[in-house]
Amino acid sequence: MFRNLSRRAALRRLTEGTAALAALTRLPSPGAAAEEPAPPALKRRIRHSVSAWCYASLFRAGKDKPASMTFEDFCRACQRLGLESVELLNEDQWPAVKKAGLTCAMCNGPDSIPYGWNRLEHHDDLLAKFEVAIPKVAQAGFANIITFSGNRKGMSDAEGLANCAKGLKRLMPIAEKHRVTVCLELLNSKHSHKDYMADHTAWGVELCRQVGSERLKLLYDIFHMQIMEGDIIHTIRESHPYIGHYHTGGVPGRNEIDDTQEIYYPAIMQAIVDTGYKGFVGQEFVPRRPDPLASLKQAIQICDV
Repeated sequence: MFRNLSRRAALRRLTEGTAALAALTRLPSPGAAAEEPAPPALKRRIRHSVSAWCYASLFRAGKDKPASMTFEDFCRACQRLGLESVELLNEDQWPAVKKAGLTCAMCNGPDSIPYGWNRLEHHDDLLAKFEVAIPKVAQAGFANIITFSGNRKGMSDAEGLANCAKGLKRLMPIAEKHRVTVCLELLNSKHSHKDYMADHTAWGVELCRQVGSERLKLLYDIFHMQIMEGDIIHTIRESHPYIGHYHTGGVPGRNEIDDTQEIYYPAIMQAIVDTGYKGFVGQEFVPRRPDPLASLKQAIQICDV
């Protein structure tokens, strides 16, 4: 996000980011006694998480800029904001969230968006990789791992559904043994992920029904499903038994979730709470403002119904 900044602007942005981090994490000034004030008072009816990739510009150095903070600092800042989780992490990032007193509500899996369960020739490879990944997730004390349908590439939705069900039925005994839930993400194929198969809730619900295991759920991404089908609150009420995780994002653009976009998130969060859902809601918007952590703080407040 800082690619085209001048050196002076980049230094100013870095200074601002460091100041914001210090305020959030309450880093003591030299010679001052360290204080650890309580996190913001939240209702805790929504369990708050955040997708780390949306903030990668803060803790990854680029060609023309240093990192504004370390990933460990980012986790500390998230904890001070009242988040319980930083998610979509690889195994090497898990120690940092644990050190910050957080969990990883959704772990990355070994597959990818275009390469998923809808092709029979992928099954043996994916099964072998998940057989390694799922026990590691369980051993770390985490509950969920993400997976994907794969792209259509000319395949009918009916054939892809049958193929996904066949492969995921083979995976479920491993997930059930280790008590890890495999969450298949619903994505939009209109703008963001052209040709992705699991692009409607009804398709995902039918897959869960055919597999018939409580260890397979849907990752319902509100941003993606607003683009594909709308009718978010009704869909959540009808389909919530099959939903294991939620993601946010502003439409259009996947940016901040405030009144600059078309979704009214407080009503959606209330609908989620009303279903009795006890899992996490992951903030997965890409901040476009100068202070990404301020945008994250605002999003938590919007969703804390």
